[in-house]
Amino acid sequence: MKIMVFGAGAWGTALAVSAAERHAVGLWSRDPAQAGALERERENLRYLPGVALPPSLAICAEPSEAVPALAAASDLAIIATPMAGLRQMLWRLRDHPGPVAWLCKGFEAPVGAEDGLLGHEIKAQVAPGLRAGVLSGPSFAQEVARGQPTALVAASEQAEVRNALVAAFHSPSLRIYANDDVPGVEVGGAVKNVLAIATGLCDGLHLGLNARAALITRGLAEMTRLGTALGARVDTFMGLSGLGDLVLTATGDLSRNRKVGLLLAQGQSLQQVLDSLGHVAEGVYCARTVVRRAEHLGVEMPISRAVVALLDGDLEPLEAVAILMGRGPAAEAG
Repeated sequence: MKIMVFGAGAWGTALAVSAAERHAVGLWSRDPAQAGALERERENLRYLPGVALPPSLAICAEPSEAVPALAAASDLAIIATPMAGLRQMLWRLRDHPGPVAWLCKGFEAPVGAEDGLLGHEIKAQVAPGLRAGVLSGPSFAQEVARGQPTALVAASEQAEVRNALVAAFHSPSLRIYANDDVPGVEVGGAVKNVLAIATGLCDGLHLGLNARAALITRGLAEMTRLGTALGARVDTFMGLSGLGDLVLTATGDLSRNRKVGLLLAQGQSLQQVLDSLGHVAEGVYCARTVVRRAEHLGVEMPISRAVVALLDGDLEPLEAVAILMGRGPAAEAG
């Protein structure tokens, strides 16, 4: 099988490394300098240091205009850009006849009065005829690249796309489950990043494991409410792309979004936090969109709202926690 991965960040590189053990894989970088460094060092020193690139992994340095041709020469095209780059990549691949899948998790930043969109909503606008889906689930790039056990979800309305993702990435160390609930898988992948900022804040303030468990549990309820309002199935949020991804991102030391909360709890400004990360933390960029879409749908998301107020500087860390824990009593259901 021929696979082309567009985007040489940590996650794109990790999947390319994993698949290169069994398939012919190309890894494309839009930055010629980065592509040159990958070829020269055979290691992604910026995003995935310590992981050797297999000799069989081809590094592609062609210009952006060559993306459709590179995809056409493959059996499966994988978009591994941040959420901000998804629209442009889908537009470039809009006439691609084969399966396409994206890896990014989040909502697109809203433009003007319009709501920010999930990946499948962007695809419906710019490439409605594309046979596409999303690969998501609880995963840190470093562990996948090192062959540590991981389970992911291949979500698409088309069985052809789901089957292609399973054939491409299923291995002894990487198990791929198929799902046709694309909205559910995408909402889980987006909202868990916002909730991880809240749990990082909780841990950074040393509030204890009880408080962390409460935030994760009530956060899952928020995620489910928004997802079902957007057409998702409830059972999806009990699976890998919902509960599984939330637990990993909210508790794992490799989570960039959790680290945002930890550093904010230490008194750092948001800009200081972002400067220290060096990588994209999607929860920071999509938190406002999550809350905005929830408000337009009449969905209550108090944890996400508190995260937005914290990121905007309207609340101090202890004030955000006080608001969350000081809410009035209510029935647990819903």
